[in-house]
Amino acid sequence: MSTDQEKIRELSSAIRDIKSELSKAIVGQTNIIDQLLIALFAGGHCLLIGVPGLAKTLLIRTLAKSLDLKFNRIQFTPDLMPGDISGTEVIEENISTGKKVFRFIPGPVFANIILADEINRTPPKTQSALLQAMEEHEVTAAGNTYKLEEPFFVLATQNPIEQEGTYPLPEAQLDRFMFNIWLDYPSAAEEVTIVKSTTAHYVPDIKSVLSFEKIIEFQNLVRQIPVADNVIEYAVNLVRATRPNDDNNSDYVKKYISYGAGPRASQYLILGAKSKAAIEGRFSPSIDDIKDVAIPVLRHRIVANFNAEAENITTADIIKKILM
Repeated sequence: MSTDQEKIRELSSAIRDIKSELSKAIVGQTNIIDQLLIALFAGGHCLLIGVPGLAKTLLIRTLAKSLDLKFNRIQFTPDLMPGDISGTEVIEENISTGKKVFRFIPGPVFANIILADEINRTPPKTQSALLQAMEEHEVTAAGNTYKLEEPFFVLATQNPIEQEGTYPLPEAQLDRFMFNIWLDYPSAAEEVTIVKSTTAHYVPDIKSVLSFEKIIEFQNLVRQIPVADNVIEYAVNLVRATRPNDDNNSDYVKKYISYGAGPRASQYLILGAKSKAAIEGRFSPSIDDIKDVAIPVLRHRIVANFNAEAENITTADIIKKILM
């Protein structure tokens, strides 16, 4: 057995242990957990959309504990400033010499897992403070660039109900999120279990499963997984099928889509498929893996037009139609 095959089996085993730890605090949400782990080991970021009270913060904090990673939560508010995220410089006086010097104090973005809570409640100027961190994994302040510690994983949340006083993320910033994940209500049985566990004295003991060194090793492993040409061609053709300006695309796409997905969507489809295959202990992704990650990858990269809105057709509905 090759070393890579052994590592893939090791990753698959670690994923089972992580899910076991998460189940101590999180009831249900199996699909959400799967998508978060796929994005993490693919080196991507996630945008989570769901109503309050669905345990988004608890899920992310528990995931950080199970991975022995530093976790910071940033509550986005209208008065939040860019320096409140990236950090700021302060003047310090040397007591012995009397000289004053600037010292950089790192902001909460200097962690491994960042929960950007209600990211659309802060103005674009502050939202953009995350752009460089998400893309280059570094922060620039007062002309100096500071590297962020790997692995670096941003999980931003949005409330789909309240839109008053919010600032929708620009398309360029949305594109930096690998997945757009929608959280749904738990089932009746799951909700009973949630109420029982959270209204008692039960405090879950979450154990660390993976070190940050192992996570980086597995992220590099995912990148090295080979992909068949027909799978890559399927991913590219799927993304191209979302573009209404392509004469070869269906009238359905031209009727309901204003703008389709760009090449980054193709890249994330392949990375997501690679990560999914590795997590499940397989050595190469298939077209089915592409289909499984298509909705979270494409949902926020397709701009539906007025026709779709008038007929109550969502981007997820459009993607499902294209996948048929």
